[in-house]
Amino acid sequence: MKLFTLFLIIILDQISKNIINKNLPINSRYEILPFFEITNIHNTGISFGLFSGIFSQWVFIIIIGLIIIFIIYWFFNAKESMEKWALIIILSGALGNYIDRLLNNYVIDFLYFHYNDFYWPAFNVADIAITIGVFALIIDTYKNYKNRLKENNE
Repeated sequence: MKLFTLFLIIILDQISKNIINKNLPINSRYEILPFFEITNIHNTGISFGLFSGIFSQWVFIIIIGLIIIFIIYWFFNAKESMEKWALIIILSGALGNYIDRLLNNYVIDFLYFHYNDFYWPAFNVADIAITIGVFALIIDTYKNYKNRLKENNE
């Protein structure tokens, strides 16, 4: 089931990015709701466009590749089921964006939320997966910490 989830998220991510890239000109926006737009942004940096244009894409590819290897190693050494689920979701998002970097030298971001003049940086399905996985990992770590404290106090 975890492997299915991994591939499902990667496929959804890649299909959504492909639809956006083929149907919406780069840097254009299409309003869905007053606070939500679909856009086509080619992100050459890391999260939220940080370090865009500062480093070669090969630096990002190598660093992210090493992070992916670390996540895979962590997954196979994890004991908790929730921890494994969190890692597989993070891994699916990381691989989705990694595929973009390998194929295009950029990541396609297209979900764009805003409130008045406050705009959240555009993101994609892979970014959502990474965020959900990180939150699940934080929750799991906190629960395990509380359980260990409780066991030590008894």
